[in-house]
Amino acid sequence: MDTISRKEQIITTSAKLFRQKGFEAASMRDIAAELGIEAASLYSHIKSKDEILETICFRMADELIKAIDEVNDVYFNAEEKLATAIKNHVKIVTDDLDSSTVFLREWRRLPAGKLAEFVKLRNKYEDGFMQILINGENENVFEAPDKKFAVLTILSAVNWITEWYSPKGNMTPDEISVHLYRFITTGLRVKAAV
Repeated sequence: MDTISRKEQIITTSAKLFRQKGFEAASMRDIAAELGIEAASLYSHIKSKDEILETICFRMADELIKAIDEVNDVYFNAEEKLATAIKNHVKIVTDDLDSSTVFLREWRRLPAGKLAEFVKLRNKYEDGFMQILINGENENVFEAPDKKFAVLTILSAVNWITEWYSPKGNMTPDEISVHLYRFITTGLRVKAAV
C-alpha cells in the first residue's frame, strides 16, 4: 500500500477514534491497534497526533470556506444564498460525521500557531454568512439587528447535527437542510409594519 493511501487510512481511523474517545484520550497506540499495525510504523506516515488533528480540522475548514465562497460568488438573492449555504454545510457535516465531530469538538486542542490560523478560517466562514445576512437586509427580506448573534445561532443549529444525525434516521440531509432553513428564516424575516 502506498504512503498516501496509508496516510488517509490513518486520518480516517484517527477521526473515528477521536470522535469516540476524544483527542486527548485516543493514543497513537490506539490508532495503530485499530489499523492492525505497530505504533512505530505510524510515524513513517505521520509525525504526530497533532498533525492528524491539524489535517482533519483544516480540511474541514477549507471545504466549508470553499462552499460559502461559491455561494457568495453566485448572483442570486439572499434567501437562495442562505438556503444553499445551509444545505452545503449540512451535506459537508453529514458526509463525514467523524471528521465533522472532531472539527467541531477538538479544534481548541490545535497547537498555538495552528490554533490562531484556524480561528482566522472560522472567522472567514462566519463572515461569509454575515455577508448573506447583509445582502438580505439590503434586499429587505432579512432583519438581524445583531448579525453576529444571528450568524452564531445559524451555525449552532447546523453544527448540532453531529450530535443527533444518523444516516439511518428519518430525514435525509436535504430534508434536514430545508427544515433548518425554514426554522432559521422564521426569525430573520422582515416583519410588516403595524
